Amino acid sequence: MTEAAAFICLGSMDKDQQAALHALVSGRVQGVFFRMFVLREAQALGLAGMVRNVADGRVEVAAEGDRAKLERLVERLKAGPRGAVVEDVDAAWLEYRHDYDGFSIAYD
Repeated sequence: MTEAAAFICLGSMDKDQQAALHALVSGRVQGVFFRMFVLREAQALGLAGMVRNVADGRVEVAAEGDRAKLERLVERLKAGPRGAVVEDVDAAWLEYRHDYDGFSIAYD
């Protein structure tokens, strides 16, 4: 295999590992610093995206980056911070689009 071919193969492997996640977390997840918890966890994992409260009491998370790191974030969402009671994490996997630079809390 030529160096160029090896580079192309490695480059496509890296792209395949990139993914996007959309998750809705339900339970006692508002008023317990859940958004700050998600922000810290996502930043520690090097992910980009946002977290926000939803009017129906859930927390919405949109994140993108390395698929394995996103899977770790989902596990952390299921645990939540102290004081939270997570009943469900409805996670959907999407194609990576580089929609975010950094991770933030959205207030709307």
